[in-house]
Amino acid sequence: MPEKSAVEAAETLIAKILFVMGGLLLINAVFLAVTTNMHHGHIFQGIVAVGLIVYGIFFLRIPRKVHFMVGGLALVPIAFVAFLAIYGNSGRVSFDEDVVIVLGAGLNGEQVGTHLARRLDTAIDYLNQNQGAIVVVTGGLGATQTITEALAMERYLIARGIHPDRIIQEDQSTTTYENLVFAKQILTDHFDVDFRVVLVSNDFHMFRSITMARQIGLDVTPLGASTPPLTLGVNYLREIAAIVHFWIFGA
Repeated sequence: MPEKSAVEAAETLIAKILFVMGGLLLINAVFLAVTTNMHHGHIFQGIVAVGLIVYGIFFLRIPRKVHFMVGGLALVPIAFVAFLAIYGNSGRVSFDEDVVIVLGAGLNGEQVGTHLARRLDTAIDYLNQNQGAIVVVTGGLGATQTITEALAMERYLIARGIHPDRIIQEDQSTTTYENLVFAKQILTDHFDVDFRVVLVSNDFHMFRSITMARQIGLDVTPLGASTPPLTLGVNYLREIAAIVHFWIFGA
């Protein structure tokens, strides 16, 4: 039996890599769906994972020109994810801003979840370096929650040394857009003059959040918090869908 050509060997390797990648993404999506709050990001990742598995199984039977087309199409979401990651980690705060707004996220019971904890830790680092700034914690009562996100966030900050007098709760919102609109209303009443804002969220979420904030007239600088590695796929897929929805339908 003749040996495989270098091209055939490479194609076989690519097929195996696609199959393994799909399997790992599917396992990750199922694990996160069971252990965290279920959202459509898990579904998107599951669909992508199954697609990779099927593509890997039939890879050697598909014409090469189709592979080039698929590869070209795949570059679009890959480039978008790269842009979101770079944007979300490129904030340049000056540490003389007036206020930090921390966007809400899901709770585990009455405790902040992993993503929200990273946002709050990022805000704490900033507040410790800018003692003159206040912080607005945002988020109302979710359907399955017993306390508001804002209250859980305030408790977290106080437990880590942020004085209660520096914390303002915005506890009525249920979406990112409402987080920002209601926070702006509170801050407009609080300050007699214009104010500058540091906006804190996870890196994948910063582009959409900053875009919304500037649309409603907030003078904002982004400060992205890191995203747990195991949830990168789920969250970036979810965010791409959310951005497309935002572009089409607005907030």
